[in-house]
Amino acid sequence: MKKLQSKIYFSVFILICIATTVSCSDKLNTQEGQLNTGDLDYTNTSDMVEPLIGAYYEFYTRGWEEPLLLSVRGDDVNAGGLGDQQPFADTDRYNYTKDYWMYNSLWNLQYNDIINMNTAIQQIQKFEEFATGNDVQRAEQYIAEIKVLRAWFHLNLARTWKDVFIITSNQPLDEVEGGPASKEEVMQWISDQMDEAIPNLPDMRPNQRTDIPGGVTKYTAYAIKALANQELENYQAVADATGAIINSGLFELFPNFYQLFKKPGELSNESLLELQYSDYGNSTGDAFYHLYAPFGPQGWDPARENAEGGWGFFEPSTKYIEFMLDRNETVRLETSVLFTPRGIEALQEDGYTDLPAFVSSVTRSGDELNNFAREMYVSGKQYLPSIQLTEGRNNYGAGKNYIIIRYGEILLMYAEALTQGASGNGMTADQAVNLVRERAGLSDLSGVTHDQVMDEKFAELAMEWGIRFYDMIRLNNYDELSYGGRTFSQADEYLPYPQAQIDALPLEATAVENAQMNDVLRDLN
Repeated sequence: MKKLQSKIYFSVFILICIATTVSCSDKLNTQEGQLNTGDLDYTNTSDMVEPLIGAYYEFYTRGWEEPLLLSVRGDDVNAGGLGDQQPFADTDRYNYTKDYWMYNSLWNLQYNDIINMNTAIQQIQKFEEFATGNDVQRAEQYIAEIKVLRAWFHLNLARTWKDVFIITSNQPLDEVEGGPASKEEVMQWISDQMDEAIPNLPDMRPNQRTDIPGGVTKYTAYAIKALANQELENYQAVADATGAIINSGLFELFPNFYQLFKKPGELSNESLLELQYSDYGNSTGDAFYHLYAPFGPQGWDPARENAEGGWGFFEPSTKYIEFMLDRNETVRLETSVLFTPRGIEALQEDGYTDLPAFVSSVTRSGDELNNFAREMYVSGKQYLPSIQLTEGRNNYGAGKNYIIIRYGEILLMYAEALTQGASGNGMTADQAVNLVRERAGLSDLSGVTHDQVMDEKFAELAMEWGIRFYDMIRLNNYDELSYGGRTFSQADEYLPYPQAQIDALPLEATAVENAQMNDVLRDLN
């Protein structure tokens, strides 16, 4: 069996290595184009930033399917009524198809970028051999930044598949022979990596950096460390890491929740990690976009003529909307959900006959949603008002940044850790929760409980990178995920390994071994 498992571990990376051989050995992408690492003069340390820029480019270049697949299993999100992506809709209902292309794409894209991060680190280390004075410190900072980006990918992989590979080189076949690490081992490795990185990172907000605006700082690393320890249920470590962010005094909630997820909120004082995109303010020519069309409505009348709609793949759940209405939420519900006339009628049929005025098919920004078959609601956090598009640019959400980690989540992670028994080193759990509630226009709580914190996280962080789903998994709260005709069990926590990886087994594997391998893979899940 040990030999058999080694074949599995080896095969899981074959497709990745084929796909990344060129990018790992010869070049890295930068925002200026292709950087041929063979042409670098490592004695010229003024060029040391180039591999770092390449690493950020790789980090920002996300496939459209990645945030959808990471998020769709939560009770805050439903897959749109899809005909052409039925396995995505099945995934939303915990019916997993291991040969579905999205699973393999997420695995490959995240590991591909890990390998590219490792290449960038190696390039910087070559520069460091010739560095003197401040350039030595700069090299260590750049390496630390890339370690933080690399850790985020490992975090996603372990939360999605549980036992995965820790890859720290650009020759992964040499590493996979030892087999995958357990989820707990991956999370501890991430935490340790952040401890290594923090002393070498800038002591400032990302938006205070002038060399790479919005780049990683020590507080980004603290946030990743907190997320990893939250998965480990090491709540004291969560409290310590989030407390360091809070006690820095550098971060604050962006005052306008609606605009936080739009152009005015980009690189705000709330942001700790943010994917950045731009058309450089020009109506034509170069643009660097994330594809937001999957989040957009198929039918709408935009306030700005010719602004395009989307595909209708990602729908806020009725459960979430009714939860928010029951709480008398206004600001956060209006921000998080766009309503079609059909969706409003469905709420009224459910007994919500006296809906607030903002529950309208016309957004605050003047875009009107029409009825379309796939969805009754559209996610507002991935919505950019058509009036905020650069003139001449028509893609849905064109040029909009994508927030990954923000201070609102940090405050609520801190509060949860305290309600789980950790000791705080700054504000109280009440204070942390009430800062978030005050922005939402809600009254203060006193003696906040764990359940109240989790409700606050649901209200505040819905439709953001699967946060809700991972919280419910961590807390074994399967009842919350059993909604809308779904039944969730422990067996549904992790996706199966992609079939495309299983199919890349060495040719000498027999049919019997293949059957055994499927059993092993089920056990690993």
